[in-house]
Amino acid sequence: MPSPGPWEHQRRAGIADDIDFEIKGQELQFVEIELDPGESAVAEAGAFVWKDAAIGMTTVFGDGSGGEGGFMGKLLGAGRRLVTGESLFTTVFTHNGSGKARVAFASPTPGAILPLRLADLGGTLICQKDAFLAAAKGVSIGIHFQQRIMTGLFGGEGFVMQKLSGDGWVFVQMGGTLTERTLAPGEQLHVDTGCVAAYTPSVDFDLERAGGVRSMLFGGEGVFFARLTGPGKVWIQSMPFSRLAGRMLLAAGGKGGNRGEGSILGDFGHFIGGNE
Repeated sequence: MPSPGPWEHQRRAGIADDIDFEIKGQELQFVEIELDPGESAVAEAGAFVWKDAAIGMTTVFGDGSGGEGGFMGKLLGAGRRLVTGESLFTTVFTHNGSGKARVAFASPTPGAILPLRLADLGGTLICQKDAFLAAAKGVSIGIHFQQRIMTGLFGGEGFVMQKLSGDGWVFVQMGGTLTERTLAPGEQLHVDTGCVAAYTPSVDFDLERAGGVRSMLFGGEGVFFARLTGPGKVWIQSMPFSRLAGRMLLAAGGKGGNRGEGSILGDFGHFIGGNE
């Protein structure tokens, strides 16, 4: 699916604020969001780059979607973020002036920022637990639990992933180069566990043994890879941050690497496979 053109504007009735945006850069990208008066965008803590003075910023509990339902609801939303390893807080940026105003958010790692309109995906996206970067206010950031024990233990992302729900634009960050696959009903795709960036809920995520005993022990690709079964869409990243960090640590003389690239000759974590 090609990325929308610069400042593409599709105004439809929905819950989330309708926003315009442009993604700039190549390997180190940032997204520039244009807001009308009263419109808001919500971003992960630490993603902010710059803003026009007319845009105010407020730090809130949870995801700032506006649908938490009182203090307990906000506390639950913050708790969901804590489970996925994110901060308890997000930052809401609201245009309080007149005319147009812009705010920009950057990905902290080399790769691609993927813009997706949740209404076009059935309202929900499942992604790696550190993928969320920013969104139109009204998008809910929740958690998704892997239902199979083996998938949770060895699936690269663990039991908990992020679930983004709503009808507005979301911006998710992926490592390296990104590719999208649309799977027909029953069609299967085998992917390195750490390279599964996101998928729609209709896709079945399971594990499959990576070849024979010799391949598992000495192949360096881990014991399992992800088996994704359609129908639905899948987004694959070529360079998970854990792999990049592991190679940098290894080059610096540490014990880096990623668990999906190890063999029985390395640490036990390399043996079981996956990229957290």
